[in-house]
Order: sequence, then structure tokens, then C-alpha cells
Amino acid sequence: MASLNVGGLGEYLREQRRNAQLSLRQLADAAGVSNPYLSQIERGLRKPSAEVLQQVAKALRISAETLYVRAGILDAERDRDEVETRAVILADPTLNERQKQVLLQIYESFRKENGFGGTEDGEAEAVGPEPGTEAFAGTGGRPAERPGHEAGGDDNGPRRTAG
Repeated sequence: MASLNVGGLGEYLREQRRNAQLSLRQLADAAGVSNPYLSQIERGLRKPSAEVLQQVAKALRISAETLYVRAGILDAERDRDEVETRAVILADPTLNERQKQVLLQIYESFRKENGFGGTEDGEAEAVGPEPGTEAFAGTGGRPAERPGHEAGGDDNGPRRTAG
């Protein structure tokens, strides 16, 4: 039987909880998990799901990806740069939560476009043609208009202007 790689996770969670000045019960309530279950995670007796880790991370206001690495869900070496980038975005106090999520979706779409895969829980698709493609060329960095649809026109032909 493989040993659970959660001892480091439990110690880290306990440290983060104490830094946040939360009791075990307060964190369990905030994360929506039971007090005994969270205690077992902290003691290294249980391996939580990615969903539970995400809830705990949100309650602690820390990166879920960091918890995923500590729990062995993400490969630390391969995903370190991605995790660090996500952590910096999530920790930026100048961005609101919506802006952080949009930025993470854009980041993930670029990673996918460049062949580094995506997250399993869905990611934003890249918008517009890829730079270097024919549809992108000659548009000043803007996607080319659809054939037969000039800028400012509609389905019935170009818009006329006075003058």
C-alpha cells in the first residue's frame, strides 16, 4: 500500500491556519468541511480531494495550487513555474477576485495554445487567431474581419456615411 504523501500537507495547513489566527473549528466552518475531517488532514491521516483543498485554500486565502503540490496532486518540478505564476496572480492585492480569475483564464489559454495543456476543470479558449497566422497578418494585431463583413458593416452590406 502506498503511503499517503500528506504529512507535509497537514503541517503546512496547520501553519497557515495558525498564521491566519483561525481555530481548527473556524477553518472547518469557513471551508465547509467537518472539524474531525480537517483535524485528520492536519495530522496526515487523510488525503483530501482537490475540491476540499480548494475550499480550504479559499478559506485561508492562499493558493490552491500550492496545496495541490503539497498533497502530491500536481508534480512540483514540472508545474513549479505555473504554480508560482498562479500564486503571484492570486496574491496580488491590487486585483479584485474577478480580475484574478480572468487573468488566470487568459494565462491558461496561452499555456494551452503553446502546447502545455490546461486544467481539468475547464479553461478559457483562446480568442482570435494566433499571431503569425494568415488571419492575424496585416491587421495591426487585431483579428481579421470575417470575409464579406467589413468593419462597420452589417449582414446587408457596408454602412453608408454622410459626406
